[in-house]
Amino acid sequence: MLDIAEELHRWVGQGRTFAVATVVAVGGSAPRQPGAALAVDSDGTAIGSVSGGCVEGAVYELCREAIEDGNTVRERFGYSDDDAFAVGLTCGGVIDILVTPVHADDPARPVFAAAFAAAAGGTAAAAVARVTEGPDELLGRPLLVHPDGTYEGGLGGHPELDRTAGAEARAMLDNGRTGEIVIGAEGSRCGSPLTLLVESSVPPPRMIVFGAIDFAAALVRAGRFLGYRVTVCDARPVFATAARFPDADEIVVDWPHRYLATTGVDARTVLCVLTHDAKFDIPLLELALRLPVAYVGAMGSRRTHLERNERLREAGVPERRLAALHSPIGLDLGARTPEETALSIAAEIVAARRGGSGLPLKGAHTPIHHESATPLASVA
Repeated sequence: MLDIAEELHRWVGQGRTFAVATVVAVGGSAPRQPGAALAVDSDGTAIGSVSGGCVEGAVYELCREAIEDGNTVRERFGYSDDDAFAVGLTCGGVIDILVTPVHADDPARPVFAAAFAAAAGGTAAAAVARVTEGPDELLGRPLLVHPDGTYEGGLGGHPELDRTAGAEARAMLDNGRTGEIVIGAEGSRCGSPLTLLVESSVPPPRMIVFGAIDFAAALVRAGRFLGYRVTVCDARPVFATAARFPDADEIVVDWPHRYLATTGVDARTVLCVLTHDAKFDIPLLELALRLPVAYVGAMGSRRTHLERNERLREAGVPERRLAALHSPIGLDLGARTPEETALSIAAEIVAARRGGSGLPLKGAHTPIHHESATPLASVA
């Protein structure tokens, strides 16, 4: 739902009545992950997607029905061996969808509005918890949880339910995770179970590109395409300019290691070192390989790579940290142009993030989607 928050925020501001269909659980080779959403307003306008086209028509009709009758429902869609063209996922996957109406007089509308506003801004972190399996009267009610643990709205059950759900949602928000969890209806791990979907909205992850070269300009575009907030850093002001990098979110003129020591990074940050100059690379990588980031890659020939590793060893970088360095940077695509090289680097970043092998899917017997999916709960 929060993946289309910007549009939903606008709909709320316009006073529209609408229904939101959200993927709450998946199984097999499902095309979209939990949190993906499709919304339909009372005029029939649709935004978003829950399946990449497989079941959009059926989910659209569910949204129209929810607007009319005001009921929140959970439905499952899956592959049919008997009729691959029936309503279902012909890719072989299974998805569970929660359809929630949001009317103008809905008491929960202000909570949804606050969640959409937070997510649409792209700078504030927040999580929304909703009951996806349990008593009908609790389905779909939102609890908006902030990073400090405070929350707005309520799930409508036992008094302890909101407190426990808020704590669980905050823990998932800390890790930027979206998925289902099961807790007791009275806010404990005991008693009748309730299944909640927690959707986390966090600012975009950072990509920091060190070295204001032509290859960096292409990589900046690729990083933006992948959803990163991209910074270019170079100590040479004549090269680190907005004219050369119009697609960068930020351009910093500073020594790379000095900037990295003072800027904020986290477990989603990727660092791409394209300078391939020892006076920049060694102090930068010595620091980068000690930080808890998602990816560190460095450009250079194989000879440069070997010489650089030896210098890093002399600087005291242990072997286990050197093993985490992606160098030479990128996958073997035979790339030559800056754009091809950027594609090679971007592909390696995606593979590292999702657990991919980087091998062709043709002839392989590995899963297409490596990211762990939320287990499907039973649906009556």
